[in-house]
Amino acid sequence: MAAKNKPNELKITRTYDAPVKAVWDAWTDPKQVAQWWGPRGFTITHHSKDLRPGGQWIYTMHGPDGVDYPNVTKYFEVEKYSKLVYDHGATPDGPALFRVTVLFSEAKGKTKMEMTMAVSTPEALEEIRQIIKHAGGNSTWDRLAEFLEKDSSGKEKFVINRTFHASLETMYEMWTNPEHFSKWLPPTGMTMQFIKADLKPGGHTLYVMTGNDIKMYGRIDYREMNNKDRLVYSQGFCDEKGNPSRHPLAPTFPQTMLTTVNMTSEDEEHTRVTVTWELTDAATPEELATFIEMRASMTGGWTGSFDKLEDYLLRNE
Repeated sequence: MAAKNKPNELKITRTYDAPVKAVWDAWTDPKQVAQWWGPRGFTITHHSKDLRPGGQWIYTMHGPDGVDYPNVTKYFEVEKYSKLVYDHGATPDGPALFRVTVLFSEAKGKTKMEMTMAVSTPEALEEIRQIIKHAGGNSTWDRLAEFLEKDSSGKEKFVINRTFHASLETMYEMWTNPEHFSKWLPPTGMTMQFIKADLKPGGHTLYVMTGNDIKMYGRIDYREMNNKDRLVYSQGFCDEKGNPSRHPLAPTFPQTMLTTVNMTSEDEEHTRVTVTWELTDAATPEELATFIEMRASMTGGWTGSFDKLEDYLLRNE
């Protein structure tokens, strides 16, 4: 189990299905980093990068609302393929927001990224948490996963992570018990009712979601339910009898999506959930284009569900 965080530190751990060289290059090559750095909807313009102790990375981040954010990153430690230490969030006229340490390690072709963001006080850390949450900053590391996947396999995927204050056993129950699952999964303002619930490999569920002047049916077909920490299932829109249908408000949204849910225990009280969406082989070019275009919307939808899950866990402690 991982050690508990210090009160002035925020830690993020991710495992990427790519060798450490690919992850390091994605971090340090300006052409690559420009394709994923920043929250969803943000882009960057690279100005200069001097990757060495004492060197600086200077860039401008462009928000989806048109606001520009000048950034000056100063490096303190650079150990190729293994470690970066730098100050983040400084501007040409202002100090950095926090000190970042990133460790990279490879095992069996996968890379573990361990990031620690340190500030002066616990109070300052809470302010940083709110800034990151408001900007959707954690989606940066989801975008990195998508970039690495596209670079290695050519596949377009959608990835989203969240760490919950719950044990691994509790989190698995939240995903596999229909009574719990239906309470938090629906989009904000909607409710979910199971018509059929057979949650086992080879089984399927049929459900209906209502609210916001919408009524839509869906089906989930379970493929894997392994080791109490992984689920794989296909899901799609359907009619009340389970026949394939379309999203009532987005007719070109993929009819069927393959969902992979990986759960990782971070310590005795916290579990990180990683959800990956990808298209099935039957997807059309139009569905693929819609899938890519709607990643920000999908982030918003999953964020709303995850917020509900956090609240549900608190109410059922």
